[in-house]
Amino acid sequence: MLSLKITTHIDIHATPEQVWQVLTDFKLYQSWNPFIRKIEGKLNAGQKLQISIHPTKQKAMQFKPTLLEVKHAQSLSWLGHFLIPGLLDGQHCFELYSQKDGRTSLVHSETFSGLLVPMMRSKLKSIKHDFDYMNQALKLRVESHE
Repeated sequence: MLSLKITTHIDIHATPEQVWQVLTDFKLYQSWNPFIRKIEGKLNAGQKLQISIHPTKQKAMQFKPTLLEVKHAQSLSWLGHFLIPGLLDGQHCFELYSQKDGRTSLVHSETFSGLLVPMMRSKLKSIKHDFDYMNQALKLRVESHE
């Protein structure tokens, strides 16, 4: 199949609710998020978002994905397409898992699918660094605002 999944993890010393508050406060992304610099739109499944990302060593990109899932303090995901569906699609997901010690484990992933995946595999894999960078920034933001 023409797909590639990039998955990152980080533990944050805060509750899922605290992580969710920062993760879904789109208006403040520019002040802390080095990768996703801007998100505009309402936090409701089915809504279109306007997103601006700044990958390392690449040009900034804008796209308009559709919110697929919004589960308060649990998960957030959207689906975007490059030009037309099936060419290069990306399902971006944030999943929050409560740990017994009060921490939250964040799983941050994207599943790419479509005809262009084989040709863009190495470029797409390089985005893992940006996810890790964003995760670290989110951790710092949440833990400094407890």
